[in-house]
Amino acid sequence: MKKSAWLPAVIAPVVVAGAVAAPMIANAASDPIAGSSPTAAAVIASIAESSDAQYSGKLVQTSDLGLPELPTGSGGSSLEGNASDALGLLTSSHTARVYVDGADKQRVQLTQQLAEQDLVRNGSDVWTWDSKERTATHVVLPKDATTPKSGTATPSDIAKQAIDAITPSTKVSKPKDVRVAGHDAWQITLTPKSPGTLVGSVRLAVDQQTGLPLRATIEAKGQSDPAVQVGFTSLQYGAPAARLFDFTPPSNAEVETEDLSDAPAHEKGDAQHRNAPAGDEPTFTGKGWSTIAELPKGTVDQSTLGDDASGLLDQLTKSVDGGRAVQTSLVSVYLTDDGRVLAGAVPVSALVAAAK
Repeated sequence: MKKSAWLPAVIAPVVVAGAVAAPMIANAASDPIAGSSPTAAAVIASIAESSDAQYSGKLVQTSDLGLPELPTGSGGSSLEGNASDALGLLTSSHTARVYVDGADKQRVQLTQQLAEQDLVRNGSDVWTWDSKERTATHVVLPKDATTPKSGTATPSDIAKQAIDAITPSTKVSKPKDVRVAGHDAWQITLTPKSPGTLVGSVRLAVDQQTGLPLRATIEAKGQSDPAVQVGFTSLQYGAPAARLFDFTPPSNAEVETEDLSDAPAHEKGDAQHRNAPAGDEPTFTGKGWSTIAELPKGTVDQSTLGDDASGLLDQLTKSVDGGRAVQTSLVSVYLTDDGRVLAGAVPVSALVAAAK
């Protein structure tokens, strides 16, 4: 995996870090959520029950982070293109079609102008396809591996990140009855107690019947409109057509293949992480909503950037002590002079302090 491709992978969990206290989950599994007045713990626990759901639908992701809207794929080199693609996902709206048949059959189609990106999983086989670049990757996963991340987050992705980062530093609202994509849902609001985060709140809307997260909304402090929102605009339950999970690259495509089926047990984590070069994995400091992710020296070599990428970097960042940084309404990114990258839902000053 190219180093710049780590940016969205790092930012996504940081933005939604933090959730509810562990005692809320302890006795919630048997609580019903279909009906009146479920507990917030029951709503959260129901999300785990949706892992085997079968459905297809249309997702819309919107972002308002205070950055200018940028086209994706605008860079000349692969590094520049990956950087602009990551920024494009954070600065503009995107639409995706999602097809899911349980935990090991999934397809996500991210549509862009005159282009499409696909991630297809069918059992242990995972394909990614970029129609603009005419490139495909084929990864054979170990048993019980999770699916690599696609270009767009789903409500389930954000909900999982929030729940996985359980801390006692979050206020959780009582469930509220809402409608999303024609389905009754319970909406809960997670509000950080920590003063050191840029996150104002995370709202999760969960299907009352299935436990499937239907919409996730992240608000920044002091901002009235959502900083990031992703949700279904249409959703149909039932098994999608089996052909949707079969993929054959075009004859003129450039194909990369990696077989991870015999990976040691300790490497059977997220397939996207296993695919990264050794030593490129992020380290984390802090906890909850103030977590900071750091990528090691050499992640970004600013001296090797082309004119387009350098211009983009200068446009979006400002000079700070020891490097360059950008602070959006929701997340900050700090590029150090020695090539490290730090990111978090915290002010730039917290990243600079963490880098010392």
